[in-house]
Amino acid sequence: LVKVGGAKYAEIAVLAYRQAFAACGLAADAKGLPMFFSKEITSNDCISTIDVIFPMSPILLALSPSLAKASLVPVLIYSSSPRWRWPSAPHDLGTYPVAAGLQYRDDGGYGGPGMPVESSASVILMCDAIALADGNADFVAPWWPVLTRWANYLEKVGYDPDKQVCTDDFMGPLAHNVNLSAKSIVALAAYGDLCRRRGDEAGARKYTALARTQAAQWLKAADDGDHYRLAFDLPGTWSQKYNLVWDTLLGLNVFPAEVARKEVACYKTHIERYGVPLDSRTKRTKSDWTLWSAALASDRADFEALIAPYYTYLDTTSHRVPMTDYYEATGDSSEPPPFHARPVIGALFVKLMADPELWKKWAGRDRLKPTGWAPVPPPPQITPVIPLEQEWRYTTEQPKDDWTQPGFDDSSWKTGRAGFGVTPNEHSLFARHTEWNTKDIWLRREFVMPEKEHPDLQFLIYHNANTEVYLNGVRAIAPGGYVSAPVPVEIPEWVRRELKPGAKVKMAVHCKWWWGLQGVDVGLADVILPPELQNQ
Repeated sequence: LVKVGGAKYAEIAVLAYRQAFAACGLAADAKGLPMFFSKEITSNDCISTIDVIFPMSPILLALSPSLAKASLVPVLIYSSSPRWRWPSAPHDLGTYPVAAGLQYRDDGGYGGPGMPVESSASVILMCDAIALADGNADFVAPWWPVLTRWANYLEKVGYDPDKQVCTDDFMGPLAHNVNLSAKSIVALAAYGDLCRRRGDEAGARKYTALARTQAAQWLKAADDGDHYRLAFDLPGTWSQKYNLVWDTLLGLNVFPAEVARKEVACYKTHIERYGVPLDSRTKRTKSDWTLWSAALASDRADFEALIAPYYTYLDTTSHRVPMTDYYEATGDSSEPPPFHARPVIGALFVKLMADPELWKKWAGRDRLKPTGWAPVPPPPQITPVIPLEQEWRYTTEQPKDDWTQPGFDDSSWKTGRAGFGVTPNEHSLFARHTEWNTKDIWLRREFVMPEKEHPDLQFLIYHNANTEVYLNGVRAIAPGGYVSAPVPVEIPEWVRRELKPGAKVKMAVHCKWWWGLQGVDVGLADVILPPELQNQ
């Protein structure tokens, strides 16, 4: 670490090492192969967030390519399953520690799942880095169709992204994002490199040429004199172009070296007490991205000048929280940094990757070489018993405390057909029949159980955010987070007594919406697991 970045860099990276790994969980699939899950600490608790995996990836790629693979496999499995219906990559796999499906969504305004260009490019770049470390592209073979789909998506929309969030989502959505465009361009070149490693020379020529053509267009459209803009349509702005570091790390060289020199010179003019701000809109900075931006420097003195303020921040500020990746660069804030103890700090190991000999040395000590992860088991067989999309009594005003009880008078409530929510997008598996766009909704309906036993009975529920389901006044389940399709949820044993054959049942539901695609519907179904899952 001292060799590649100096003494201060080494101390920062050593501090980052434990934190990066401590914020993750290691599991094994049905074959005993590793699956590595990150937690998005101090933000929204997502599991396997791609814009956490990607910034963390330098520590994995440099020291354990097997863990880099293990972090991507859950994402690639999910994305290859029938559950994933979008042309771009998912943002996450759910809420830690349960990888039940996408949580972070932007269906309401920014083109489907959160960060579509960001996430798609991130996985392709990591896959090419894994191929570089392995010396072959064998890892991507099972996932090639989904990677090709994402490359096609970037080819269509990545060069000039529409209004959407990127990894810096705390800054809000931004159209024509120059740094995001650069990432997409480099990812297309990386996909071309993967084609080459797989023996597809035609694909390699196509995507390499496409990336170079788009890079030439980028140089003209983003130029703002002595630097490149924040957005193509915003002259007089600037931003850290941290994504460009992957062009060098992967040896793609799509962008001329002059781009990095111009950008580094620009960053040096914007150094604040504790670092370079993220862009011209803010005085806040991201230490992971600053380290990547600093790694663009060809001169060691420039690299050290850009990272020294972060060392000073860690060494002198009084906030007693774990290592942060997002803070006030001016030092003016009296509040502790909002993000800390996050896996993304593994980004600081980028300088090990920037030295090909050292990268090879340390990555070569990984002896595991996992391959052949267990295939996705077939989905359970789901047979409706009390179907979805039925008539309910509902209200959006707070009812009396006894609203869950069978004898409660709901005659003044409205009547509507489920599901209740907003209009879903074309990819959604949610059927919306009644508009619901307030914060809360309360539902009630009565049904009679069929005259036969249902030993495999489970709830079948589509929900958003916090939902409570009651049967005859008994609180049965309270799932949180999001689902992207109706999912089965086990019925607690103490509730099953309410569901005897021929029983009359009053179901009551409360759903509280807070963000994302809004919707709720509840039914019952027989759920038969495939044989390979029945004993788990």
